[in-house]
Amino acid sequence: MWESLACMLYSSVRRKRADVKFGSDYKVFRALDYDCLVEFFWSAFLVELKEREDHAKILRLDKLPGEGRRWLGADVMVFNTGHWWTHRGKMRAWNYLERSEQLMEDMEAEEAFQRALRTWAQWVDRNVDPGRTAVFFRSISPEHKRENLHWCYNQTHPITNETYLQWFPRSMVSLVETTIRKMRTPVTYLNITRLSEYRRDAHTSIYTSRQGKLLTAEQRKEPARHADCSHWCLPGLPDTWNVLLFASLLMGTTPSIV
Repeated sequence: MWESLACMLYSSVRRKRADVKFGSDYKVFRALDYDCLVEFFWSAFLVELKEREDHAKILRLDKLPGEGRRWLGADVMVFNTGHWWTHRGKMRAWNYLERSEQLMEDMEAEEAFQRALRTWAQWVDRNVDPGRTAVFFRSISPEHKRENLHWCYNQTHPITNETYLQWFPRSMVSLVETTIRKMRTPVTYLNITRLSEYRRDAHTSIYTSRQGKLLTAEQRKEPARHADCSHWCLPGLPDTWNVLLFASLLMGTTPSIV
């Protein structure tokens, strides 16, 4: 979503007066003539993932990442989390979970997710001035993997069956919605999930990149192994998400900042 927004803004300003910098966990777009700064902080869980000296990774469910202090004072904050919570086996990002200063190897994904959301919500309620900052929570971005029946590979048209539902646990979606409703700080729920579920044709598929390099011709011949059905093409669907974000700002559903 950040890449889409940066591209849209970059096309609207004089190039010599815009600056874009990329890092693995931090990206920033600056429009110098407008005092506009759009930052991206990678935080897949919204809580701290800490690596110990022995390289074991601990997901601290009661603590936000250290860079959270850099979010303070922003005019707009957009949060999201989702898929990383459902990964298991070798794909799981943590070795241990920490809750109330106690380590555990695992717990139910929904319980951990709920605990992390509560930590995030408490931080927002304590630290964000709703008179200055508009807070959004973007809903789950769907995947169209091979095992989900609607595989993205070689697709050129959206799903037309309006009853189609994605695989992502609906209970986890409900946890997000319930958490937001209970918060003191107004949070606009940017629900892009349903409209995106139909767009199996909008993924990068075999035209994706790995570690900064496009797939080789040989890799493209093995779509079952290499097709990327999680990320999206640009220009593409994430532009629609940002149009909805912009519309929400203009419609006055958030603090007056435009």
